[in-house]
Amino acid sequence: MTTSSKALGEVCADVRPGDADDAVQGVAPEHVAAPATVEEASELMRVAAEHGLAVVARGAGTRMDWGAPPRRCDLLVDTRGLDRVIEHAAGDLVVKVEAGLPLHRLSETLEASGQRLALDLPLEGSTVGGTLATAAAGPLRLRYGTPRDLLIGVTVIRADGAVARAGGKVVKNVAGYDLGKLVTGSYGTLGLIVEAAFRLHPLPRGRAFVTARTAGATAAGEVVRGVLHSAIVPSAIEVDAPADGPVTVGVLVEGSPSGVTARADAAAALLGPGAEVGEAVPSWWGRGLAGEILIELRVKPTDLPRVLDIAAGAEARGSAGSGAWQIALPADAGARRVAEVLEAARDLGHAVVLTAPPELREGLDMWGPVPALGLMRRVKDQFDPEHRLSPGRFAGGIC
Repeated sequence: MTTSSKALGEVCADVRPGDADDAVQGVAPEHVAAPATVEEASELMRVAAEHGLAVVARGAGTRMDWGAPPRRCDLLVDTRGLDRVIEHAAGDLVVKVEAGLPLHRLSETLEASGQRLALDLPLEGSTVGGTLATAAAGPLRLRYGTPRDLLIGVTVIRADGAVARAGGKVVKNVAGYDLGKLVTGSYGTLGLIVEAAFRLHPLPRGRAFVTARTAGATAAGEVVRGVLHSAIVPSAIEVDAPADGPVTVGVLVEGSPSGVTARADAAAALLGPGAEVGEAVPSWWGRGLAGEILIELRVKPTDLPRVLDIAAGAEARGSAGSGAWQIALPADAGARRVAEVLEAARDLGHAVVLTAPPELREGLDMWGPVPALGLMRRVKDQFDPEHRLSPGRFAGGIC
């Protein structure tokens, strides 16, 4: 038993050697620890600092293939033991939870009170912490925003083991809220997220999905533009474009049952004669694409036709109303094809490679231009002076 493993075992009951199944994009950890409390997690981070261990956090592992592999991983912190609903203040529309709680379990808890956290569940099993760390969002972002917009308080364990709290459990308390914005989407490079407080919304009493196949990219763009410029006020506008199939536009309307009926009919009229209206969620709705090469693209909503042109021959799916897309390419697409798609995507907007096979990843600029990279590195230096948290995982190779 090494000195570091003994020290870790003294502060956390669940510590074991890492193995190949724990590897983060091929980088296997020396130790895996699963704290059961925030206090245990804090002590783990303190011991890791004392021994100079590089730390990577893992929830359900649904997005561990996103981003770059860590330069090293001495300690993998499994947060799934931190899975409690700490407090649900239903009257204030606020919930405070631990980071290892799966979103589907949180959803079930909130539904009993007629409420919801307006984040989608594109990847089964995703945890609160993993969703925040990757800033993952789905169709509802059009009306309710992204995790940054719904987060009102956060508890983070710093690299030295100190516990930092910002924000609060009431919506009007915004003191220190910038910490939440900083750690959301930081891929674990600034601290270990252990708790989060969110503002909630009432569950809608009615909803309808309106879907229609279109004649192609141009027609889909016209339909989306028509819905955006209408008085329908959709909660989401999604587009599904398979590699070899028709382009489907979907619109979600929510609200009172009578209002939903009228707005769904109006949406159907805009989508055309073949539009279908129903309560069932379309099978593709909000689902992340499963390609071995996955590119995320942010553009203007009006750029929809150009996005689909760039993705010709590949799968594309996205929140057309907010201009957030994924393009999936097969592993055998080849480096040249991937580079062409990526270059065209970056000419149009901001594009990052979420995941790619190792042989392609090394030759790709996964993050593209990062205008604020200098500032981001200074923030990293302040939060993690020894650069031990998820080293190399984030934009610009921040270590």
